[in-house]
Amino acid sequence: METNRFKAALAAGQTQIGCWVGLADAYAAEIAGEAGFDWLLIDGEHAPNDIRSISAQIAALGRSDSHPVVRLPMGETWLIKQAMDIGAQTLLIPMVESGAQAAELARAMRYPPEGMRGMGAALARASRFGGIAGYATKANAEACLLVQVETVAGLEALDAILAVEGVDGVFIGPADLSADMGFPGQLDAPEVLAAIKDALARIRAAGKAAGILSGNEAQVRDWMAQGANFAAVGIDVVLLAQGLRNLAAKFR
Repeated sequence: METNRFKAALAAGQTQIGCWVGLADAYAAEIAGEAGFDWLLIDGEHAPNDIRSISAQIAALGRSDSHPVVRLPMGETWLIKQAMDIGAQTLLIPMVESGAQAAELARAMRYPPEGMRGMGAALARASRFGGIAGYATKANAEACLLVQVETVAGLEALDAILAVEGVDGVFIGPADLSADMGFPGQLDAPEVLAAIKDALARIRAAGKAAGILSGNEAQVRDWMAQGANFAAVGIDVVLLAQGLRNLAAKFR
C-alpha cells in the first residue's frame, strides 16, 4: 500500500510547494514531475481532462517524487469513486460551501464504515488490480481531502467545514473569491487580502492544512508567511505560454 507522502508531510508541519498541471497530457505531467515540486495539481476543472487522461497522468508521475493531487470539476460521489479507483489518494474539490457538503465528500472518499466508497477494488488501478492484500482496510488512512473555499458563502461556513474530521486541508481560491466579493480580477483588493489572511489563520488554528495558488512570488511568499503550508507557485500552461511569447518577441 502506497503511503500518502503529501498527507504525511502536511501532518508533520512541512510546507509543500506545488504547481498546477493543466496541459492535460501525460508526457507534460512527467516533465513537471522531474522538476522537483512536492505536489502537482492535475486539473479536471479548468483543463480538458477526463478520467482516462487523469489516470494516464497519475501513472506518468509514478516514479516521480511529486505527489499527484487531482482536482475534480465537482464533488460528485460517482466521480470521486472513479478518481480514487484510478489511484488518486488526494483530491481537491472546488466550491465547497457548507460543513454538510464537506462531510459528504469525506464519506465518498472512504470505504465503510467511515464512508460509502464502493467495494470494487479488484477492478481498480489503486489496488494494483487486486494485488494489494487488504486494500479496502488500508486505503482510508491514506485518503486526503482538500476542499476549496472560494466564495463568501464558503467563508461564512468555514468553521463548520473545518469541524469535519475527514477534511485534511482547505484551499482558498483567490480568483473566484475576489469575484464573488465584488472585485473580479482584483486579487490585491484590501478587502480580499484581509479575507484571505483571516481564513488562513482560522484554518491553521483548527489544525488543518491551508492552501493557496499564486504566480506572483512576493504574494505567495506573503501568504506562506501568513500560514499557507501547501502553496502552488505556478501553472504549467501559463509558464509555457509566457516562455514561448518571450522567445518569439526576441526575434520580432
